[in-house]
Parts: sequence; C-alpha cells; structure tokens
Amino acid sequence: MRTRTPVLIALLASAYVAAQMLADISSLKITEVAGFSMDAGTLVYPFTFTLRDLVHKVAGKQVARALIVAAAVANLFMAGLFWVVDKLPAVGGVGPQTEQFGAVLAPVWRIVFASIIAEVVSELIDTEAYSAWARRFGERRQWGRVLVSNAIAIPVDTVIFVLIAFAGVVSSGGVWEIFTTNVAVKGVVTVVSIPWIYMVRSRGADQAGDQPPASGETRP
Repeated sequence: MRTRTPVLIALLASAYVAAQMLADISSLKITEVAGFSMDAGTLVYPFTFTLRDLVHKVAGKQVARALIVAAAVANLFMAGLFWVVDKLPAVGGVGPQTEQFGAVLAPVWRIVFASIIAEVVSELIDTEAYSAWARRFGERRQWGRVLVSNAIAIPVDTVIFVLIAFAGVVSSGGVWEIFTTNVAVKGVVTVVSIPWIYMVRSRGADQAGDQPPASGETRP
C-alpha cells in the first residue's frame, strides 16, 4: 500500500475538487426531478461528502480539511476567471459558445458565495462527525462514518445554500421545495455511496490524525 497510497489520495482529491466545481457550475440551473424543483448541482454535489470521507480515511483529518479549503479556493478562482472571460471582447461569427459565454457561465455571485460558504461549513462539520464516529468505533461499523456524517452535514449544507442563494428571490414555497428535494436526493446518494468506504484502506489512527478508539474497544 505504500506505493499506491499517494496515487489513491491524488485520485480521490482530484475527484473531490472536480465534483465540487462541476456542482457549482451546474447549480446555475434550476431543474425538476419527479416534478420537484432543485438546483442541477445536486446531481453531482452529494458525492463530495463521501469522497471527503474517503480522503479522510486514507490521508487523515488534516488533509481532508486542507482539501476542503483548496476546493473552495478553486471554485472562487473559477468564478473569477469566468467573470474576466465574460468581460473580454468576443470575436463575432465564431459561434454561440463565444457570443453567449456570459449568458451561461458568467457567475451569479450570490449563488457562487452560497455554494462556497455552504460547502466549507458543511464539509468541516462532516469532518468532525466522521472523526467522532471513527474515534468511537475504530474500524468497526464503517458504514456509520458515511451515513452519520452525511446525515448531519447534508441538511446544514442545503439550508445554508438555499437561504443565501434563493431567499427573497424565489417564493418561500419554492425555497422549501428546493430544500426538501435537495436533501432527499443527497440522502439517496449517501445510501448508494456507503459501500465506497470499504473500498479504501485506512492508514491508521496515528497517521490519519485522529485519536485511536477508547481503551477496551476491539478491532476486527
């Protein structure tokens, strides 16, 4: 595992940042699932919670925290870059991808800040919930690391994002519908992604930055 661990961390971290960025771009569109409104970023974003859990398991709490901040910075840089590109003069006749770039990708700063604030706060909460479960149970009941940490972080993430992004712009009924749909979809993704936690091997509590289980607890 020594030679494979850095590669695994790199792959997981890349997937996490990519999912965060794709979710932020997709969140610009409000869509419907089974007749209920939600931002399209919800199709991708829920996977970031479990990807964060995997990074935490493989690399430890400090790396997971650093990754959360790095993803937020990358998303902010992406929004700034899109803003700059939108301000640059377009060459006519090239195609709609040039002429309508700003209409699609120019940042809606309220949504950008809503996404980044919600991501950082909820993912840091996810980190602490994951750590608490890992300290309590060690290598046992690893499904709980994903289920419990996500169950705590997902509602926090959703309420922060929905209120900052849509309160006062969308009707209260619409805000509530977006909230409930987002939480439901994220919950389904959490359950589907639980087996992922068993696909990677922990580096161990001493290296991962978490405390070992309480005295008397056994590991399988």
